[in-house]
Amino acid sequence: MSTPPPPPFDPELAASLALLGDQIPPSITPDLIGPMRAARAAQAVEGDFTHEGHYTEHALTVKGHDGADVPLLLWRPTWTDAPTGLLYWIHGGGMIVGNHRGSEIPELLATAHSLGLAVASIGYRLAPEHPHPTPVEDCYSGLVHLTDPTAHPALDAARVIVGGASAGGGLAAATALLARDRGGPRLSAQLLVYPMLDDRNDTVSAHQMAGLGVWDRTSNDTGWSALLGEARGGPDVSPYAAPARATDLSNLPPAFLDVGSTETFRDEIVDYATRLWQTGGIAELHVWPGAFHGFDNFAPHAALSREAAAARLSWLRRTLGA
Repeated sequence: MSTPPPPPFDPELAASLALLGDQIPPSITPDLIGPMRAARAAQAVEGDFTHEGHYTEHALTVKGHDGADVPLLLWRPTWTDAPTGLLYWIHGGGMIVGNHRGSEIPELLATAHSLGLAVASIGYRLAPEHPHPTPVEDCYSGLVHLTDPTAHPALDAARVIVGGASAGGGLAAATALLARDRGGPRLSAQLLVYPMLDDRNDTVSAHQMAGLGVWDRTSNDTGWSALLGEARGGPDVSPYAAPARATDLSNLPPAFLDVGSTETFRDEIVDYATRLWQTGGIAELHVWPGAFHGFDNFAPHAALSREAAAARLSWLRRTLGA
């Protein structure tokens, strides 16, 4: 059966995608991992990491499951001494690139300030050097540390949101599964921004978007193979690696999920939200018409990007009662 044509890109986002040109190729192969990391390391990360003095940045470390030190950044509010809730952020990058002091942090601080929250970001170790379960175990270790009242009495462990974008969204969903299954920290919510959930990479949207947009089916193969090796796509992949593999999505914190209609992850994210509802869970799903993967990051001033940011903030306010 032939693959149907993809939906059209939103005209405003299509213009932004054209300007990206060869800087962000749709198809990332394993040989590009090193150059991509080098290019990102050479780029200066701009922005106000204090949000006009409302936060102070603290560099911490936590112990990974193998005893290694894992970097963790915590931005503490300067405007109050009372315990505050926490937005625990997990960065994206397809499991293969990225770091915990990324360009999204200044905007996250602005969002957190409006909600009265602290912010933390974990520097989980990347694949392929550190395959599953290291990335998700690093993320879980950070969560356990931050919700320990003896270590962080200024954080309110009863008001913790785990969130992330792309691979970080997938790791956030996996961290929520681990917390549930291990009887770990009770999360208030999970903010899953176009999350990377399914290693099988065989949905209609994955085939539709091959060679198009940002992070196509080839890129997805590269990221999942780095994380899982030969196990990728096979019968024995853990749900803590690929949350779409979970057979039980009950008793999870309320979830926000969004995705573009013109991206690889569309169908797996819609399916994940559907299965959350089918177990009696709380989920809010947005499918942004004509949006490509990471659209709000690459074109933050586009109309759809502004609508997406507003929808996420509105959901956080309602979920937290802020």
